[in-house]
Amino acid sequence: MIEVRPGGRRRIDRVLAPDYLTGVRDRSLAEVRDLRDEAAQEETDLSYLRRLLHARIDIVVAEQRRRAEGGSASVVEQLALILSRNAIGPATGSGRYQNPEPSRAESHRRHVEALVSDVDLSDVTSLPDEKLAEAAEGYSAEEESVSLRRRQVQTVVDTLNEEIARRYREGRASVDELLARERHTPGQEPG
Repeated sequence: MIEVRPGGRRRIDRVLAPDYLTGVRDRSLAEVRDLRDEAAQEETDLSYLRRLLHARIDIVVAEQRRRAEGGSASVVEQLALILSRNAIGPATGSGRYQNPEPSRAESHRRHVEALVSDVDLSDVTSLPDEKLAEAAEGYSAEEESVSLRRRQVQTVVDTLNEEIARRYREGRASVDELLARERHTPGQEPG
């Protein structure tokens, strides 16, 4: 489960801390953008973790379905189709721009692999039904936890984006300032 630790040093601890948005209206536009960018990176990482969990859930469910239907094609033979279902289907996300690179991909992968440490998903066909059910339950519970935290982080990102938009509407920020900032900090996304 994704726990938020009060006073913790991890990015999720900072972004979901009760005081993260305190005084946001009084902060400089650059500070608000930095907060928004930090929260958006956390959302990207949580989205990546969700995709990893969905892939594991899909593999386990495919094996359970194969057994229930008496299918002969192994999960390995179906793997490309199983993993592509979410990639090909209609988007169900927030519709917002996502940084394509999660910052902690390796640690997320290890986290998912440790969730059901006694279940070796490299050979799901050899696992008894009860172990498959345990794996599905464990991965699903973790996915629910990650989804909850992701929605909470999205609320923070939305609040910060609303503050930035408010400043533009009220004339307290301008595109010219943004372009000038971009010229001085190459390589950053406009925001």
